Amino acid sequence: MTFGEPCSCLMEGNVPRAPWVRRRRNLDSPRPAGRRWAGRLRLGGSRARQALLVRVIRRRGGVAPADRATRLVVPVEFSDPTVLGGDPAPRTPAVPGLGTAHHPGPAAGPRTIPLLPGERTATRRVRFAVANGCTVSSLLLGMSAILLALHGEVRWAALCLVGSVIFDGLDGGLARRLGVASPFGAQLDSMADMCSFGVAAPVVVYASLHGTAPGVAVGGACALVGACAAIRLARFNVSPKDGRFFSGVPTTMTAAVLSIATLIGLPLPGLVAAGAVAVLGLAMVSSFPYAKLARIAKLPPWLWLAPIVGAFIDYRLTFAGLVALYVASGPLVWLRQRRVAVAVRR
Repeated sequence: MTFGEPCSCLMEGNVPRAPWVRRRRNLDSPRPAGRRWAGRLRLGGSRARQALLVRVIRRRGGVAPADRATRLVVPVEFSDPTVLGGDPAPRTPAVPGLGTAHHPGPAAGPRTIPLLPGERTATRRVRFAVANGCTVSSLLLGMSAILLALHGEVRWAALCLVGSVIFDGLDGGLARRLGVASPFGAQLDSMADMCSFGVAAPVVVYASLHGTAPGVAVGGACALVGACAAIRLARFNVSPKDGRFFSGVPTTMTAAVLSIATLIGLPLPGLVAAGAVAVLGLAMVSSFPYAKLARIAKLPPWLWLAPIVGAFIDYRLTFAGLVALYVASGPLVWLRQRRVAVAVRR
């Protein structure tokens, strides 16, 4: 190499290294220590940017990005009240290690879920009011039955219970047919059933059986009906539905049986009547499958010949026999299903 000729190491971009300097790979700067100092400067700059961004968040309520150098993430949660009909408003962002950034905007107040889901037209509101009006009517008739029973008008109280059962059967069908079924309607129906069938029915039965049997037996049977009705309704709200069978005797049918039995005056001794009331209460919370009325209506017509003839002979005993047959059908169907399941396993 002659004087004035460029060095090949300089042409290639390499710098002579001292023997005591450790070799560094992938260096952006020709100085070995330049990367180290640049990294420290970038680290300090990143922290400064984060501090500035936090101030911006406190003023504007914005979102700060995550920094790769410092691994400082500023999570900001946003509520989405547009589902409830409001405008989206950011919540207070929390910055780890830097405190909580307060949003200066107006605080979002408590919001309620609309009772009628879907389109809110005048027609749908009227339909919604009609369907839930049946539920409220069932509730009012149950309360009327309680007041009448307290004044000794047991027959009229039983008649009010029958009307409550009829209105309770109408509200669900109307809500589905009119297209206004909602979670609010289901909860309202459950509460009305508890008042009418879990409270009013035992009160009416107690008023009708009082004096015919010891008060402890009658009161215990009526209290058992009320407790089982509450358990039954709570279990119905959280259990999967079956299109063919009920899991236990429904509260509506129990109230219908008790009100009709009180209305027609079954010729049963007091202790036997109290025992029958207790059996109905326990049947409500049982796991036996009971057929729905729509399934019973599909039975062959010749099966209804015996009840019709029996009604002309003695309608009271015929009614008692039909109720006993329905209560006994649950364990019988359960045994049949169990045998079928065992045969399939084999």
